[in-house]
Amino acid sequence: MSTLNILHILIGFIGLILIAIPFSNNYKIINYRYIFYGILSQVVLAAILLKVPLVISFFEVLGKGVTILQNATVEGASFVFGYPPSEDVSAYRSLLETFAFGVLPYIIVMSCVSAILWYWGVLPFIVNLISKGCQRLFNIGGPVGLGAAANVFVGQVEAPLLIKPYVSKLSNKELLILMTAGMATVAGSVMVALISILEIQFSSVNLIQHFLTASILSVPAAIMYANIMIPSNEITDSSDETPSKVYSSTMDAITTGTSQGSNIAVSVGTILIAVIALVYIVNAFLGFVGGYFGINLSIELILGYLFAPITWLMGIPWNEAVIAGELLGLKTTLNEFVAYPALAALEDGVLSDRSKLITFYSLCGFANFSSVGILISGIGAMAPERKEDLINVSFKALVAATLASCMTGLVVGCFL
Repeated sequence: MSTLNILHILIGFIGLILIAIPFSNNYKIINYRYIFYGILSQVVLAAILLKVPLVISFFEVLGKGVTILQNATVEGASFVFGYPPSEDVSAYRSLLETFAFGVLPYIIVMSCVSAILWYWGVLPFIVNLISKGCQRLFNIGGPVGLGAAANVFVGQVEAPLLIKPYVSKLSNKELLILMTAGMATVAGSVMVALISILEIQFSSVNLIQHFLTASILSVPAAIMYANIMIPSNEITDSSDETPSKVYSSTMDAITTGTSQGSNIAVSVGTILIAVIALVYIVNAFLGFVGGYFGINLSIELILGYLFAPITWLMGIPWNEAVIAGELLGLKTTLNEFVAYPALAALEDGVLSDRSKLITFYSLCGFANFSSVGILISGIGAMAPERKEDLINVSFKALVAATLASCMTGLVVGCFL
């Protein structure tokens, strides 16, 4: 790695921290020790998850498991919907059917499998390890540590359900941690669906390894940014109550997980129809206006220039930063199901392999405006009296989650 690259990375670390400070309630009392712990924990975790041979071998086995899940989903979807589209249908219809009947069913199957693994205690064991590490590093309470860590595997609304008895007692900083962790990660139920979209573009890498690495690394980053924006030492104790039991039996896990997965799949499909249509309308208007000035305006171009400085701070060269900025902007304003297909559709040579992977990590999260509404309504239903507080910290959570994913991209870039 050249001296210029090292300097670029150091500027990136400083820049991504400085961007968050203006959003702080009181920058004078920020505990900079937590910033050091946050970055250090990300670097250590990235080294373990990306470079240790035993861990890499584990992810290879996990990758084979994902392939089995994909094949199993195809079997189930083929039985219900018929068979995959034949070659004689139009490209438009083929693409539509592939996504609707090929991608969305992955969410349903993975949601069901995740629920079973949760009831059997496999996922709670891993989540508790992450939670205890975060509690010690950042001096946070058990409930919010558990809720934040659970986002690695379960959805942004399902994770707070695990600590439902405590939600009404959480401080504003703890609510911010919960929301930020929810938007800085991608649920396991969605990972397999996204893998099916990206597997051609990223055929040479183990996508499940990178998705899980991205979500795990983003948890300490989310807590770090929450500590910057609302510096506080308030801790919610967990000694007086026990965590909520999510499922009562394996069959309950199957039925509930499947139901939740189908709701997510329908939500993803309907949101995509709306947002892609809105993007088309906005681009038509911008194209009409830009035509008078001889400029080919589009929402992607505008977002690209707005987010280019942030993607440069992530370690992406400036000549590629605008393209990466477009993708980050699409994810933030729309969602990851718009951004990742756009990344997969890039022509060879537009982004280097290193820049593609850094961008991949920055897109790995639910940080977008629709997620803000989902979290406010979802967590607000568990503790209606805290809805105003949730609204007050929601924009901070969106910014913090976006920066957390970008910081994860920067850290991983150090190992590429």
